[in-house]
Amino acid sequence: MINIYLVRHGQTYLNKYNRIQGIANAPLTEKGIADAIDAGKRLSSITFNHAYSSDMPRAFDTGKYVLQQNPSDIEEPIADKAFREENFGYFEGNDSEAAWHQIGGPDGMDNYAKMISKLGMGGTADLIAAHDPYGDAENNQDLLNRFIPGLKKVIQNANDGDNIMIAAHGTIIRWAVDQFRDDTIDVSEPIENGSVSKLVSNADASEISVEYYNNLSENV
Repeated sequence: MINIYLVRHGQTYLNKYNRIQGIANAPLTEKGIADAIDAGKRLSSITFNHAYSSDMPRAFDTGKYVLQQNPSDIEEPIADKAFREENFGYFEGNDSEAAWHQIGGPDGMDNYAKMISKLGMGGTADLIAAHDPYGDAENNQDLLNRFIPGLKKVIQNANDGDNIMIAAHGTIIRWAVDQFRDDTIDVSEPIENGSVSKLVSNADASEISVEYYNNLSENV
């Protein structure tokens, strides 16, 4: 089996100010750097055979901080746009709570957790895209077309028993976990900066499962 460790990037300034951050990018805060280093320390007992990240600086930088704590010889992740954050279109940079209320409030879903609980991650992406007046926001099919081939590629390039690190983003990690989870995992639970979520796959990526989600403990 192949182990995939999805690490959410450390806190950024837009995270700190509760702003929606998809394809928009803000640098890591001091806390964000500490989040990434802490994730690296928690993962330091696992030697990575491969390391990837989103092509967005906040995830790439997080990946480098994680690798600095790792016994592998890998110094930086391979950046791949397959793992970048969901594009929120018109809502990029907006106050998060105000945007979710605007999008879901008329249907009784006045926050992000309620939208996810009712619609799942894919349905929530579709709802956001439907409300984007510019038509730039990604819907569920866009995410499927982008993320799944990227994930399968890195799995199929690995060997049985390999450990893969992917530094990515909160929403795309929640979306990925939602594709493969069982009923014991609730992706409406907010995902923390620096948390680790683990997927396990067979060699051809035909069977993928979720071992855990949003883990901040030492047991990774």
